[in-house]
Amino acid sequence: MELYPAIDVVGGRSRLVYWPGASAGIGSPTDRPDRIAQQLVGQGARLIHLVDFDGARRAQPANLEAVGAVASRVAVPLQVAGGLEEPDHVRLAFAAGATRVVLSAAIVERPEALRGCLEVAGDWLAVGLDPRPDRLAAFPWRRTVPPTLPALVDELAAAGVHRIVLSHGGSAPDAGLLALLVRRGDLDVLVAGGATDLDGIRRLRDAGVGGLILGEPLLSGAIELSQALEAAGSTGG
Repeated sequence: MELYPAIDVVGGRSRLVYWPGASAGIGSPTDRPDRIAQQLVGQGARLIHLVDFDGARRAQPANLEAVGAVASRVAVPLQVAGGLEEPDHVRLAFAAGATRVVLSAAIVERPEALRGCLEVAGDWLAVGLDPRPDRLAAFPWRRTVPPTLPALVDELAAAGVHRIVLSHGGSAPDAGLLALLVRRGDLDVLVAGGATDLDGIRRLRDAGVGGLILGEPLLSGAIELSQALEAAGSTGG
């Protein structure tokens, strides 16, 4: 399972200050996404995930300079989420240095826009979904009956999407649901959140999840990156 250290970007800065030596009073704290990414890659991270919080609120990219700064400092794949709603948004993200993109669930209701984004990004495109039934029911769907997660996944797969990101917030993932999706074989399943300790990471790895996006536990020092990489099985060549 690949581990994607995540940095939430607000106003060009990391939402969380990164200070891995805080408990010992050593090192220097930073909220610069490029410096955080550089330190994470130096510790073994093989991918970086950036969330454009401002872009998500505005429904258009808002932190492309931060994306560019990270891309110019680290030579690993850079996955960007937040504010990517149109093919041109995806093009801008790629031009800034992104190598992978994650669209919001709203794209399901806009098949033409999804087709255009797929033409730009191909297999480097993912769609983010919140699998919690209450969140699915509360989403402002244009259809009369809220879809189930399996139905949404079927729609996306039929449209040509091969990667999904399941966002769990602070809740534990549904192991049965994960197993169902992983068994499909035509999807690369990533999980965002849903793991707060090493055992949680191992459970997702053992479930066959393709990638784990992990932010606050790493940036806060609750989980050491080296240990997280080992638990995920994503160390070494």
